[in-house]
Amino acid sequence: MRETFHGDLARLGEQLADMCGMAAKSMRQASRALLTADLPLAERVLTSDVELDGARRACEDHAHSLLALQAPVARDLRTILGAVYCAEKIERMGDLAAHIANAARFTHPVHTVPAEFEDVFTELGEISASMADRVGELIKGGAAGAFAELDMTDHAVDTLHARVLTTITGKGWPHGVQSATNLALVARFYERFADQAVSVAKRLEFAETGQTPTSGA
Repeated sequence: MRETFHGDLARLGEQLADMCGMAAKSMRQASRALLTADLPLAERVLTSDVELDGARRACEDHAHSLLALQAPVARDLRTILGAVYCAEKIERMGDLAAHIANAARFTHPVHTVPAEFEDVFTELGEISASMADRVGELIKGGAAGAFAELDMTDHAVDTLHARVLTTITGKGWPHGVQSATNLALVARFYERFADQAVSVAKRLEFAETGQTPTSGA
């Protein structure tokens, strides 16, 4: 019975890791659509968001079934409740990638990102997607130290986000209010995507260790 239960827990982890892979893929595609004004790609991201929503529901249903049938305690209970929490956050990451794709669709055929900002938004996309990938690895391989690692990576996203805001609100900004507004929103979507990844890492570490990690710990 316990072997079957722990097999079910392992499959729950696989579902979460698969969701991370879906979120990472959506972020990479959304970033590419944003930087290249690729309308079909942006629309594919929006379509794939529905699939991630379904994956969240499947993960939650699995977790609720384990709660109802197995009456888990201690670490196992933390793992199952953590999966429900993390599934919501990862699904939100997919939503944020979809928001980026929608921004590309909204401004098409004009590029949302001016040429002088392409390197910044390329980096934002790469870092954010890599955070989703890393969370998936932590789910599979152990989450001790996960929060500190992802929190440090998040600082790089915060720095780039601040750089965008400083530039678009400066007196020398040449692209107008609408462009500045679009960039502020898109940069915020990247920043929130990274924040969600950190939240997942924090909950994963708590599920494994029983202690809630804090910044600077």
